[in-house]
Amino acid sequence: MILNWQSLRREAKRILPAFVFSYVDGGADDEKTLALNQSVFDRWQFAPSVLKDVSQRDLSCQIGDTKLRAPLLVAPTGYNGMLRHQADMMLVRAAAQQGIGHIQSTVSTASLEQLAEVSSGARWFQLYVLQDRRVTSDLIQRAQQAGCEALVVSVDAVHFGNRERDKAHYRRPMKLSLNALCDAAFHPRWLARTLIPHGMPGFGNLTPYLPAEYQQGMGAAAYFASQMDQTINWQTLKWIRELWSGPLYIKGITTVADEIKAQQAGADGVVLSNHGGRQLDSCISPMLILADVRRAVGRHFKLMIDSGFRRGTDIVKALALGADAVLLGRPLLYAVASGGEERASQTISNFIQEIDRTLAQLGCCSTADLHADMLIAVQ
Repeated sequence: MILNWQSLRREAKRILPAFVFSYVDGGADDEKTLALNQSVFDRWQFAPSVLKDVSQRDLSCQIGDTKLRAPLLVAPTGYNGMLRHQADMMLVRAAAQQGIGHIQSTVSTASLEQLAEVSSGARWFQLYVLQDRRVTSDLIQRAQQAGCEALVVSVDAVHFGNRERDKAHYRRPMKLSLNALCDAAFHPRWLARTLIPHGMPGFGNLTPYLPAEYQQGMGAAAYFASQMDQTINWQTLKWIRELWSGPLYIKGITTVADEIKAQQAGADGVVLSNHGGRQLDSCISPMLILADVRRAVGRHFKLMIDSGFRRGTDIVKALALGADAVLLGRPLLYAVASGGEERASQTISNFIQEIDRTLAQLGCCSTADLHADMLIAVQ
Protein backbone atom coordinates (compact mmCIF):
# COMPACT_ATOMS: atom_id res chain seq x y z
CA MET A 1 0.00 0.00 0.00
CA ILE A 2 1.27 3.48 -0.92
CA LEU A 3 0.75 5.54 2.24
CA ASN A 4 3.55 8.10 2.22
CA TRP A 5 6.86 9.09 0.67
CA GLN A 6 8.67 6.10 2.21
CA SER A 7 6.22 3.80 0.44
CA LEU A 8 6.80 5.64 -2.82
CA ARG A 9 10.55 5.38 -2.41
CA ARG A 10 10.42 1.64 -1.72
CA GLU A 11 8.22 1.05 -4.75
CA ALA A 12 10.45 3.16 -7.01
CA LYS A 13 13.53 1.28 -5.77
CA ARG A 14 11.84 -2.02 -6.59
CA ILE A 15 10.78 -0.99 -10.09
CA LEU A 16 13.81 0.97 -11.26
CA PRO A 17 17.24 -0.47 -12.15
CA ALA A 18 19.82 0.40 -9.52
CA PHE A 19 21.63 2.91 -11.73
CA VAL A 20 18.41 4.86 -12.35
CA PHE A 21 17.32 4.78 -8.72
CA SER A 22 20.77 5.95 -7.56
CA TYR A 23 20.60 8.85 -10.01
CA VAL A 24 17.34 10.02 -8.44
CA ASP A 25 17.95 9.08 -4.83
CA GLY A 26 21.64 9.81 -4.31
CA GLY A 27 23.61 12.83 -3.18
CA ALA A 28 27.15 14.14 -3.21
CA ASP A 29 30.15 12.49 -1.52
CA ASP A 30 29.19 11.04 1.90
CA GLU A 31 25.63 12.34 1.51
CA LYS A 32 25.78 14.31 4.77
CA THR A 33 23.81 17.15 3.24
CA LEU A 34 21.26 14.68 1.89
CA ALA A 35 20.72 13.36 5.43
CA LEU A 36 20.65 16.84 6.98
CA ASN A 37 17.99 17.99 4.54
CA GLN A 38 15.53 15.52 6.05
CA SER A 39 16.61 15.60 9.70
CA VAL A 40 16.69 19.40 9.96
CA PHE A 41 12.91 19.64 10.33
CA ASP A 42 13.15 17.90 13.72
CA ARG A 43 14.77 21.07 15.08
CA TRP A 44 11.34 22.70 15.33
CA GLN A 45 8.19 21.44 17.02
CA PHE A 46 4.70 22.91 16.77
CA ALA A 47 2.94 24.85 19.53
CA PRO A 48 -0.71 24.77 18.37
CA SER A 49 -3.36 27.27 19.39
CA VAL A 50 -6.77 25.79 20.23
CA LEU A 51 -10.45 26.79 20.47
CA LYS A 52 -10.48 28.63 17.16
CA ASP A 53 -13.04 28.26 14.39
CA VAL A 54 -10.95 27.03 11.46
CA SER A 55 -13.73 25.12 9.73
CA GLN A 56 -13.15 27.15 6.55
CA ARG A 57 -9.57 27.07 5.28
CA ASP A 58 -7.86 28.51 2.19
CA LEU A 59 -4.41 27.32 1.09
CA SER A 60 -4.17 29.45 -2.05
CA CYS A 61 -1.32 31.89 -2.61
CA GLN A 62 0.00 34.31 -5.19
CA ILE A 63 3.63 34.08 -6.33
CA GLY A 64 4.28 36.94 -8.73
CA ASP A 65 1.92 36.47 -11.66
CA THR A 66 1.05 32.91 -10.62
CA LYS A 67 -2.00 31.96 -8.54
CA LEU A 68 -1.64 28.56 -6.84
CA ARG A 69 -4.21 26.38 -5.11
CA ALA A 70 -1.57 25.61 -2.48
CA PRO A 71 1.97 26.98 -1.89
CA LEU A 72 3.63 24.22 -3.90
CA LEU A 73 5.52 23.86 -7.15
CA VAL A 74 7.04 20.85 -8.87
CA ALA A 75 10.81 21.35 -8.67
CA PRO A 76 12.84 21.38 -11.90
CA THR A 77 14.39 17.94 -12.38
CA GLY A 78 16.38 16.67 -15.35
CA TYR A 79 16.31 13.58 -17.54
CA ASN A 80 13.01 12.30 -16.15
CA GLY A 81 12.47 10.22 -19.27
CA MET A 82 14.88 7.73 -17.73
CA LEU A 83 12.28 7.04 -15.04
CA ARG A 84 9.35 6.51 -17.38
CA HIS A 85 8.50 7.49 -20.95
CA GLN A 86 6.89 10.95 -21.00
CA ALA A 87 7.48 11.47 -17.27
CA ASP A 88 7.81 15.23 -17.76
CA MET A 89 4.37 15.39 -19.40
CA MET A 90 2.90 13.30 -16.58
CA LEU A 91 4.31 15.66 -13.96
CA VAL A 92 3.12 18.85 -15.65
CA ARG A 93 -0.37 17.43 -16.12
CA ALA A 94 -0.46 16.22 -12.51
CA ALA A 95 0.53 19.70 -11.32
CA ALA A 96 -2.23 21.28 -13.41
CA GLN A 97 -4.80 18.79 -12.11
CA GLN A 98 -3.96 19.76 -8.54
CA GLY A 99 -3.68 23.49 -9.19
CA ILE A 100 -0.01 23.90 -8.31
CA GLY A 101 2.93 25.19 -10.36
CA HIS A 102 5.39 23.23 -12.48
CA ILE A 103 8.97 24.33 -13.15
CA GLN A 104 10.49 22.74 -16.24
CA SER A 105 14.22 22.03 -16.28
CA THR A 106 16.56 23.09 -19.06
CA VAL A 107 17.57 19.41 -19.20
CA SER A 108 14.08 17.95 -19.19
CA THR A 109 13.38 15.12 -21.61
CA ALA A 110 10.38 16.92 -23.07
CA SER A 111 10.73 20.30 -24.75
CA LEU A 112 9.14 23.57 -23.73
CA GLU A 113 6.87 23.37 -26.72
CA GLN A 114 5.72 19.83 -25.90
CA LEU A 115 4.74 20.72 -22.34
CA ALA A 116 2.90 23.82 -23.56
CA GLU A 117 0.75 21.54 -25.71
CA VAL A 118 -0.33 19.19 -22.92
CA SER A 119 -0.93 21.54 -19.97
CA SER A 120 -2.75 24.80 -19.40
CA GLY A 121 -1.55 25.00 -15.79
CA ALA A 122 1.01 27.36 -14.30
CA ARG A 123 4.41 26.65 -15.89
CA TRP A 124 7.79 28.20 -15.15
CA PHE A 125 11.15 27.55 -16.79
CA GLN A 126 14.43 26.80 -15.01
CA LEU A 127 17.50 28.05 -16.88
CA TYR A 128 21.08 26.85 -16.86
CA VAL A 129 23.39 29.43 -18.41
CA LEU A 130 25.46 27.94 -21.23
CA GLN A 131 28.74 29.11 -22.74
CA ASP A 132 27.06 30.04 -25.99
CA ARG A 133 25.02 33.07 -24.98
CA ARG A 134 23.01 32.77 -28.18
CA VAL A 135 21.69 29.42 -26.97
CA THR A 136 20.86 30.84 -23.55
CA SER A 137 19.09 33.80 -25.15
CA ASP A 138 17.15 31.49 -27.45
CA LEU A 139 16.03 29.31 -24.52
CA ILE A 140 14.71 32.40 -22.75
CA GLN A 141 12.83 33.47 -25.87
CA ARG A 142 11.36 29.98 -26.30
CA ALA A 143 10.20 29.98 -22.67
CA GLN A 144 8.37 33.26 -23.29
CA GLN A 145 6.77 31.94 -26.46
CA ALA A 146 5.74 28.72 -24.70
CA GLY A 147 3.79 30.71 -22.11
CA CYS A 148 6.04 30.26 -19.09
CA GLU A 149 5.01 32.70 -16.38
CA ALA A 150 8.39 32.99 -14.64
CA LEU A 151 12.08 32.27 -15.17
CA VAL A 152 14.15 30.47 -12.52
CA VAL A 153 17.93 30.75 -12.98
CA SER A 154 19.92 28.00 -11.27
CA VAL A 155 23.32 29.19 -10.00
CA ASP A 156 24.50 26.27 -7.85
CA ALA A 157 25.31 23.64 -10.48
CA VAL A 158 27.99 25.35 -12.54
CA HIS A 159 30.48 22.83 -11.11
CA PHE A 160 28.83 19.42 -10.81
CA GLY A 161 28.86 17.59 -7.49
CA ASN A 162 30.69 14.32 -6.90
CA ARG A 163 27.82 11.81 -6.77
CA GLU A 164 29.61 8.62 -5.83
CA ARG A 165 26.53 6.45 -5.43
CA ASP A 166 25.61 7.33 -8.99
CA LYS A 167 29.14 6.84 -10.33
CA ALA A 168 29.39 3.33 -8.83
CA HIS A 169 27.24 1.95 -11.65
CA TYR A 170 29.61 3.02 -14.44
CA ARG A 171 32.86 1.49 -15.68
CA ARG A 172 33.80 4.86 -17.12
CA PRO A 173 31.90 8.12 -17.60
CA MET A 174 28.52 7.44 -19.22
CA LYS A 175 29.32 3.74 -19.79
CA LEU A 176 27.38 1.40 -17.54
CA SER A 177 29.21 -1.46 -15.83
CA LEU A 178 28.38 -5.09 -16.65
CA ASN A 179 26.63 -5.46 -13.28
CA ALA A 180 24.48 -2.40 -13.97
CA LEU A 181 23.52 -3.71 -17.41
CA CYS A 182 22.61 -7.12 -15.99
CA ASP A 183 20.57 -5.49 -13.25
CA ALA A 184 18.67 -3.43 -15.82
CA ALA A 185 17.81 -6.63 -17.69
CA PHE A 186 16.08 -7.91 -14.54
CA HIS A 187 13.68 -4.95 -14.54
CA PRO A 188 11.39 -5.84 -17.46
CA ARG A 189 8.61 -3.42 -16.51
CA TRP A 190 11.03 -0.50 -16.67
CA LEU A 191 12.50 -1.73 -19.94
CA ALA A 192 9.06 -2.21 -21.51
CA ARG A 193 7.74 1.24 -20.70
CA THR A 194 10.95 3.24 -20.97
CA LEU A 195 13.60 1.90 -23.34
CA ILE A 196 12.36 -0.86 -25.62
CA PRO A 197 9.66 1.11 -27.48
CA HIS A 198 11.43 4.46 -27.52
CA GLY A 199 15.18 4.05 -26.99
CA MET A 200 17.30 6.18 -24.65
CA PRO A 201 15.69 9.56 -24.06
CA GLY A 202 17.38 12.77 -25.03
CA PHE A 203 17.12 16.39 -23.88
CA GLY A 204 14.08 17.93 -25.53
CA ASN A 205 14.99 21.58 -24.95
CA LEU A 206 18.55 21.14 -26.18
CA THR A 207 17.83 19.15 -29.34
CA PRO A 208 18.21 22.18 -31.67
CA TYR A 209 21.67 22.91 -30.27
CA LEU A 210 23.24 19.46 -29.82
CA PRO A 211 25.55 17.82 -32.37
CA ALA A 212 23.93 14.83 -34.09
CA GLU A 213 25.94 12.27 -32.13
CA TYR A 214 24.61 13.65 -28.82
CA GLN A 215 20.91 13.78 -29.64
CA GLN A 216 20.07 10.74 -27.52
CA GLY A 217 21.50 8.80 -24.62
CA MET A 218 23.75 9.57 -21.70
CA GLY A 219 26.49 11.00 -23.91
CA ALA A 220 24.29 14.08 -24.24
CA ALA A 221 24.61 14.63 -20.48
CA ALA A 222 28.40 14.71 -20.71
CA TYR A 223 28.26 17.11 -23.64
CA PHE A 224 25.82 19.36 -21.80
CA ALA A 225 28.09 19.44 -18.73
CA SER A 226 30.96 20.62 -20.92
CA GLN A 227 28.82 23.50 -22.21
CA MET A 228 27.97 25.01 -18.82
CA ASP A 229 29.19 28.59 -18.44
CA GLN A 230 31.62 28.58 -15.51
CA THR A 231 32.13 32.34 -15.72
CA ILE A 232 28.63 33.43 -14.69
CA ASN A 233 28.46 36.19 -12.09
CA TRP A 234 26.10 38.88 -10.87
CA GLN A 235 26.49 40.79 -14.13
CA THR A 236 25.20 37.70 -15.95
CA LEU A 237 22.00 37.91 -13.92
CA LYS A 238 21.57 41.55 -14.88
CA TRP A 239 21.94 40.52 -18.54
CA ILE A 240 19.23 37.87 -18.08
CA ARG A 241 17.03 40.45 -16.35
CA GLU A 242 17.23 42.58 -19.49
CA LEU A 243 16.12 39.65 -21.66
CA TRP A 244 13.26 38.46 -19.46
CA SER A 245 10.42 40.85 -18.69
CA GLY A 246 8.45 38.59 -16.35
CA PRO A 247 9.08 37.44 -12.77
CA LEU A 248 12.70 36.33 -12.30
CA TYR A 249 13.84 34.03 -9.49
CA ILE A 250 17.35 32.89 -8.57
CA LYS A 251 17.69 29.29 -7.37
CA GLY A 252 20.52 27.86 -5.30
CA ILE A 253 21.48 30.60 -2.85
CA THR A 254 22.33 29.72 0.76
CA THR A 255 23.57 32.95 2.36
CA VAL A 256 21.83 36.14 3.41
CA ALA A 257 24.47 38.23 1.60
CA ASP A 258 23.76 36.51 -1.72
CA GLU A 259 20.02 36.94 -1.22
CA ILE A 260 20.54 40.69 -0.96
CA LYS A 261 22.73 40.67 -4.08
CA ALA A 262 20.01 38.79 -5.97
CA GLN A 263 17.54 41.48 -4.95
CA GLN A 264 19.95 44.19 -6.14
CA ALA A 265 20.44 42.36 -9.47
CA GLY A 266 16.75 42.77 -10.23
CA ALA A 267 15.40 39.39 -9.14
CA ASP A 268 11.83 39.23 -7.86
CA GLY A 269 12.68 36.44 -5.45
CA VAL A 270 14.85 33.42 -4.79
CA VAL A 271 14.68 29.71 -4.17
CA LEU A 272 16.72 28.77 -1.12
CA SER A 273 18.32 25.47 -2.07
CA ASN A 274 21.35 23.23 -1.71
CA HIS A 275 20.29 21.32 -4.84
CA GLY A 276 18.83 18.48 -2.81
CA GLY A 277 22.22 17.54 -1.40
CA ARG A 278 23.53 16.70 -4.87
CA GLN A 279 26.19 19.41 -5.14
CA LEU A 280 28.31 20.47 -2.13
CA ASP A 281 28.39 17.95 0.70
CA SER A 282 28.36 19.34 4.26
CA CYS A 283 26.40 22.30 2.92
CA ILE A 284 23.96 24.14 5.15
CA SER A 285 20.25 23.31 4.90
CA PRO A 286 18.27 26.25 3.52
CA MET A 287 15.86 25.85 6.44
CA LEU A 288 18.59 27.09 8.77
CA ILE A 289 18.84 30.49 7.08
CA LEU A 290 15.22 30.94 6.04
CA ALA A 291 14.14 33.15 8.95
CA ASP A 292 17.27 35.32 8.68
CA VAL A 293 16.76 35.79 4.95
CA ARG A 294 13.14 36.80 5.41
CA ARG A 295 14.14 39.46 7.94
CA ALA A 296 16.85 40.76 5.58
CA VAL A 297 14.80 41.06 2.39
CA GLY A 298 11.41 42.11 3.75
CA ARG A 299 7.92 40.75 3.13
CA HIS A 300 7.49 41.64 -0.54
CA PHE A 301 10.53 39.77 -1.91
CA LYS A 302 9.42 36.24 -2.81
CA LEU A 303 11.13 33.42 -0.92
CA MET A 304 10.77 29.83 -2.03
CA ILE A 305 12.65 26.83 -0.73
CA ASP A 306 13.45 23.21 -1.56
CA SER A 307 15.77 20.40 -0.39
CA GLY A 308 14.47 17.57 1.77
CA PHE A 309 10.73 18.25 1.99
CA ARG A 310 8.87 14.98 2.53
CA ARG A 311 5.77 15.87 4.58
CA GLY A 312 3.12 18.54 4.77
CA THR A 313 4.39 19.35 8.27
CA ASP A 314 7.82 20.12 6.76
CA ILE A 315 6.17 22.54 4.37
CA VAL A 316 4.16 24.26 7.09
CA LYS A 317 7.32 24.77 9.17
CA ALA A 318 8.96 26.50 6.20
CA LEU A 319 5.91 28.70 5.63
CA ALA A 320 5.87 29.67 9.32
CA LEU A 321 9.54 30.70 9.09
CA GLY A 322 8.91 32.97 6.11
CA ALA A 323 8.75 30.94 2.90
CA ASP A 324 6.10 31.82 0.32
CA ALA A 325 6.12 28.38 -1.32
CA VAL A 326 7.96 25.05 -1.40
CA LEU A 327 9.35 23.11 -4.36
CA LEU A 328 8.87 19.32 -4.32
CA GLY A 329 11.40 17.07 -6.05
CA ARG A 330 12.18 13.48 -5.11
CA PRO A 331 8.76 12.46 -3.72
CA LEU A 332 7.16 13.27 -7.08
CA LEU A 333 9.92 11.47 -8.96
CA TYR A 334 9.36 8.35 -6.85
CA ALA A 335 5.65 8.71 -7.59
CA VAL A 336 5.91 9.06 -11.36
CA ALA A 337 8.48 6.27 -11.55
CA SER A 338 6.30 3.84 -9.64
CA GLY A 339 2.81 4.81 -10.75
CA GLY A 340 2.88 7.38 -13.53
CA GLU A 341 0.67 10.44 -13.78
CA GLU A 342 -2.11 9.15 -11.54
CA ARG A 343 0.25 8.48 -8.66
CA ALA A 344 2.04 11.78 -9.13
CA SER A 345 -1.30 13.60 -8.97
CA GLN A 346 -2.35 11.65 -5.88
CA THR A 347 0.96 12.40 -4.19
CA ILE A 348 0.48 16.14 -4.75
CA SER A 349 -3.06 15.79 -3.39
CA ASN A 350 -1.69 14.03 -0.31
CA PHE A 351 0.74 16.89 0.34
CA ILE A 352 -2.10 19.42 0.03
CA GLN A 353 -4.22 17.41 2.46
CA GLU A 354 -1.33 17.22 4.93
CA ILE A 355 -0.82 20.99 4.76
CA ASP A 356 -4.54 21.60 5.21
CA ARG A 357 -4.76 19.21 8.16
CA THR A 358 -1.73 20.78 9.82
CA LEU A 359 -3.20 24.28 9.44
CA ALA A 360 -6.43 23.12 11.06
CA GLN A 361 -4.59 21.53 13.97
CA LEU A 362 -2.54 24.71 14.48
CA GLY A 363 -5.67 26.86 14.55
CA CYS A 364 -5.05 28.60 11.20
CA CYS A 365 -7.53 29.40 8.44
CA SER A 366 -4.85 30.15 5.84
CA THR A 367 -1.12 30.07 5.31
CA ALA A 368 -1.10 33.82 6.01
CA ASP A 369 -1.97 33.00 9.63
CA LEU A 370 1.27 31.08 10.12
CA HIS A 371 4.12 32.72 12.03
CA ALA A 372 7.36 31.71 13.68
CA ASP A 373 5.91 31.79 17.22
CA MET A 374 4.02 28.61 16.35
CA LEU A 375 7.37 26.80 16.29
CA ILE A 376 9.54 25.91 19.26
CA ALA A 377 13.23 25.33 18.54
CA VAL A 378 14.53 22.17 20.22
CA GLN A 379 18.02 20.82 20.67
